[in-house]
Amino acid sequence: MEQFSFIASMPDEPGALHRAAEIITRYKGNINRIQYDRRIDRNIVFFEVAAASEVYEKIREELERIGYLQTSLHPVAFLKFNVYLPNCPGALFDFLNHTTSSGANITFLDFDDRGHHPERLVVSLNIENTDLIDSLLNRLKSKYRLEIVEYDTTGEKLDDTVFYLRLAQKLRYYIGNAEDDFLMKFLHDINHIAQELSNLKKDPVEVFENILKVGETLRRTSGEGFYADVQRVRINKEIELFCFQLPCGGNIYLFDTPGEKVMIDAGYGIYQPDVVNMLQHYGLGDLSLLKRIYITHADADHCGAAGFFSAPSYLNRETLKITQETSRAYGSSNQGCILEEVYTKMINLFSRFTPPSNVILFPEISYQDKEIEKRGAFPVVSRFTIGDLEFEALQGLGGHMYGEIFYLCPEEGLLFPQDAVINFRSLSPERTEYNVLADYLMTSVNVDSSLAKEERNALLSLIQELDSELVKKGKKCLVCCGHGSISVLENGKLVEHSSSERYFARKAL
Repeated sequence: MEQFSFIASMPDEPGALHRAAEIITRYKGNINRIQYDRRIDRNIVFFEVAAASEVYEKIREELERIGYLQTSLHPVAFLKFNVYLPNCPGALFDFLNHTTSSGANITFLDFDDRGHHPERLVVSLNIENTDLIDSLLNRLKSKYRLEIVEYDTTGEKLDDTVFYLRLAQKLRYYIGNAEDDFLMKFLHDINHIAQELSNLKKDPVEVFENILKVGETLRRTSGEGFYADVQRVRINKEIELFCFQLPCGGNIYLFDTPGEKVMIDAGYGIYQPDVVNMLQHYGLGDLSLLKRIYITHADADHCGAAGFFSAPSYLNRETLKITQETSRAYGSSNQGCILEEVYTKMINLFSRFTPPSNVILFPEISYQDKEIEKRGAFPVVSRFTIGDLEFEALQGLGGHMYGEIFYLCPEEGLLFPQDAVINFRSLSPERTEYNVLADYLMTSVNVDSSLAKEERNALLSLIQELDSELVKKGKKCLVCCGHGSISVLENGKLVEHSSSERYFARKAL
């Protein structure tokens, strides 16, 4: 038996859901998931059914025959107008003949012949077939005095009687003109998040609002709305390190050396054109000199733009697998979590996820190998140089994400611990607000919270150990966090290493 999902659009009447269940049962389909919430949409029901493929087709055919199967998500228009009816028997009935024949769904009527406007009927309509709007209005204008109050095709004015259609229209704005089949599958996934979080006592409407807020924030902060906070650190006479804090998501780090440029993490795909413009602004725009990209982990905000660059991306096999599986929980103790899986699909769509295609894999190692070299608690999987700096690639424990890699230059005290160690106090309010959305939609950004705590403590111990050696040179370990500022550890707390400047795309144009 295979797993199938579909959306049913059913009349708001007693027995409608029972009728759909009877059809599925009669064809020996097994309902694995069902979600209906009248508070959200009184007509829409989400089903997951296990059945043989030929049986599922019969279920679909019968549901479609009785008008229960949602097969498309055509844009729905909202139309509000005043119409002045003659004061005679049957006037309202005659008017309703016109709206019914146009396929319009009346969502609001207001008429009182003892009111201030005894002939005025206020009407609000939702119309799926927008091509019929002009013909409806022309018919009405030929017979009645008509005043258009509002007309909207964006979905903003639709009421909650068509909640999922309205949601679909907003999603199209953030992910492009997706085909109906794809969008319905995406709605099914989003609904699954809402179901899971509702079981955790979260308001389903707030869930949908936060999902849309992710898409809206990414779109608003790209293009002319793009900005970044930039730190520049002179490592030695020949090498400068740039830290680019993007509006949302992870940092991009870039080493500028005489012979090449090397990047650590690549940010969201949606920001890639803006990042290229920013690099040009700082004299780093010759991408032929970008020779290597080192990826820390598979989250979209760290590797989602790597595929836009021709330079090879260095990562391990586990990270590559996660980009292919599109579930950030893959390989972890939390592997089956639907929140992690659906969030990954959602953020990949919103952020235009384009993972690395030109890939060089680090050697595979085993934690059971007692001979493996370690730096603190972390196995050393590879070594490489950037200019005259010698780096180690350290395999993480998998607390934040399975397959994560940290990068360390012991001699200069440069540590890239990705999202395992973050100076949260250095995050701007806007970035904090955005990061909270992921926490809300997944309940935790770490796939294994207890392991993440162990990992962070091990990294802090490593930083202290490095500091004890670096103090002889008058230096401290620079902690190049996955989010926020480059920081140093002072009295057990992360403190910003240096000030940053803000880059604005608008000013750079």
